Amino acid sequence: MAIVSRYTVALHILTWIALATGGKDEFVSSDRIANSVNTSPVFIRRILGKLNKGRLVKVQHGGTGAGWKLARQPKDITFLDVYEAVVDTPLFELHHSTPNDNCAIGKGIQPALSAFYSDTEKAMKQQLAKTTIADLLQESVTQSGWELQDLMTRLAGNKK
Repeated sequence: MAIVSRYTVALHILTWIALATGGKDEFVSSDRIANSVNTSPVFIRRILGKLNKGRLVKVQHGGTGAGWKLARQPKDITFLDVYEAVVDTPLFELHHSTPNDNCAIGKGIQPALSAFYSDTEKAMKQQLAKTTIADLLQESVTQSGWELQDLMTRLAGNKK
C-alpha cells in the first residue's frame, strides 16, 4: 500500500477512536474501527501496531475490554506524530540504481535533488506539526454535516 494511503488510514483510525471514546478511558475493537475505514480488521491492526510502537495508541489484549485507545489526548497528537509513526521511508527517494556518471544529468541529478527533497520534506513536516487529531475530528464532523455531540451519543449507543 502506498505511504500516503497508509498515513491517511492512520489519521482516520486515530480520529475515529477520538470520536468513539469521547475522551473516556476505554478501548475500542479493531472490528469497530475497520467498519469505519471499510477495510479488514487485520489491516487495521497492522497500522495500529505501528501507532502503538509510535506511542500514539495503547492496546489491551484478551477477552472483555480488549482493544485500542489513544495514548494521548487528541489535541496532543499532531499529524507529524502520525507521519513519523507510520511512514518508514523518506517522502521522496532517489534512483534505485546509480545514474550514469558519464552523463551531465546522471552525474549531477542526485546531489541536486537531495537538497530540494530535504527542504521540501522539512517544510511538509513543519506544516504537519501544526495540525492535531482534535482539529481533524472537528473538521471531519463539520464536513459530514453532523454535530459532534450527536455523533458521540450515537456511537455510545452502538457499542458492542
